[in-house]
Amino acid sequence: MNNVETLEKLLKNELSATETYQQALDKFKADVGLNQAMCLTPIYQEHKDAVTSLQSQIRELGGTPAEDSGAWGSWAEMVLGGATLLGKESVLKALLEGEKNGAEDYEEALQDAQLSSDPRALIKSRLLPAQHAHIRALDRLLDTDAA
Repeated sequence: MNNVETLEKLLKNELSATETYQQALDKFKADVGLNQAMCLTPIYQEHKDAVTSLQSQIRELGGTPAEDSGAWGSWAEMVLGGATLLGKESVLKALLEGEKNGAEDYEEALQDAQLSSDPRALIKSRLLPAQHAHIRALDRLLDTDAA
């Protein structure tokens, strides 16, 4: 896979994440209150920042970045839609699973020997650490919710 294709895949994941977190935020604001929703806002914002960074990298490599998440976003929307029917804990678990999948995709991209230094540095220094931070934050929210 070339650099642009790899970054496009990661971009679509991030676009899907922003769509999914927006839905989760809307659900939380409606059902459990603004304070609970506020805990997801920084994660949502970091995914939006990741979208911007990946789009920039794709443009620098001569590609045209995707504008939407495509089929992956539709699947994530369906999963979150089902989770929202089951409640807050199910939504958090669905988000956590998405974060874990995203981290795996970033780790897989770093294994690609063809990945050039700028995208590699972005993933290593910012994007992958953010995914791990999101996983920890969602784990904490689930632990708090279970207590």
